[in-house]
Amino acid sequence: MTVQKPDPSTLDLSDVEWQVPSFDSGGGGNCMRFARKGRWILVGDTENPDGDPLVFSQQEFEAAILGAKAGEFDHLAGLG
Repeated sequence: MTVQKPDPSTLDLSDVEWQVPSFDSGGGGNCMRFARKGRWILVGDTENPDGDPLVFSQQEFEAAILGAKAGEFDHLAGLG
């Protein structure tokens, strides 16, 4: 059974606790931020805090994290 993702513009984000990576590039406030809202993982942009976040299932987010840990995206960051 596929669960429909919520429309990000309809989410109440007032109670969301955003986290930013400790590897923030220079501390200038330009980085991705992450949060959980119910069963969903949210990805936002610190430069656009009022913008709609991207919404992912836990399984989608887990796949991305595991891929990043395995180095699959190093070339996108200029690391390999």
